[in-house]
Amino acid sequence: MAVKPCAVMLIPSALLLLALSSSAVAQLQVGYYSKTCPNVEAIVREEMEKIISAAPSLAGPLLRLHFHDCFVRGCDASVLLNSTEGNLAERDAKPNKSLRGFGSVDRVKAKLEAACPNTVSCADVLTLMARDAVMLAKGPSWPVALGRRDGSVSSATEAADQLPPANGDVPLLTMIFASKGLDLKDLVVLSGAHTLGTAHCPSYAGRLYNFSSAYSADPTLDSEYADRLRTRCKSVDDKAMLSEMDPGSYKTFDTSYYRHVAKRRGLFQSDAALLTDATTREYVQRIATGKFDDVFFKDFSESMIKMGNVGVLTGAQGEIRKKCYIVN
Repeated sequence: MAVKPCAVMLIPSALLLLALSSSAVAQLQVGYYSKTCPNVEAIVREEMEKIISAAPSLAGPLLRLHFHDCFVRGCDASVLLNSTEGNLAERDAKPNKSLRGFGSVDRVKAKLEAACPNTVSCADVLTLMARDAVMLAKGPSWPVALGRRDGSVSSATEAADQLPPANGDVPLLTMIFASKGLDLKDLVVLSGAHTLGTAHCPSYAGRLYNFSSAYSADPTLDSEYADRLRTRCKSVDDKAMLSEMDPGSYKTFDTSYYRHVAKRRGLFQSDAALLTDATTREYVQRIATGKFDDVFFKDFSESMIKMGNVGVLTGAQGEIRKKCYIVN
């Protein structure tokens, strides 16, 4: 049974203008495939409804794939490429070892290849799937400008160096985001994506054990929550156990993530760091009241449009891969 979207459809003129103004620079267009593959969005949506209906927990991982793609070489689907004998690809970098959803991307791409051969890029597929993952998890929707091309280079070293670390502080994260044309507001807004999905123990265990010479655990982490996490994450070497990033709501796109962060119950150090900066703290506390869900949904849509335009290849650049995991 298909998931019934309970999303707030956000396609006001401001959002549409944002998508179009970005396209003036990036040569992307809303409706780019109107003549070559007019049903592209319907095909992606139909397949995504089946995927999320069967496995609601995949919404977070599919959104994360898009994030991790755009932060390394821009949104060029380089995160989807397999490693080869002479090259270790992004997906095999340490920060990407826990990525999931590659099979779902291949499934959607195969549907598009059957309908419109050699037409829709993997980069556009991933961007549309991320949008639909949010919408199908009861989050917002937004217009997606299309026309991205696929890259042919994928480097695990670049991924390890360029992805925002889970233990990053605001100055470091701000610098990483700024290098992609994203600002402090984008940082605190896109952190809200942690409302979806789970994380493996090693990504946060450093907050629970041997945190520093002065503290055994991170003092910025609520002690009761830390005790609860230790019952699941037995040591820094525990690679099997998963924890919800937004406990009790990890399959639903909502604002409860910010309520956890405001109570010092964010899972990652990067979540806790949002309370150390006046601007990000004010945003967290405002959204945490539960009175500004519509504001967050609009802000998230705008930041996703910005991120989706980072470093894109267009025109004659790159290629249209036939299969997302290998160059043509």
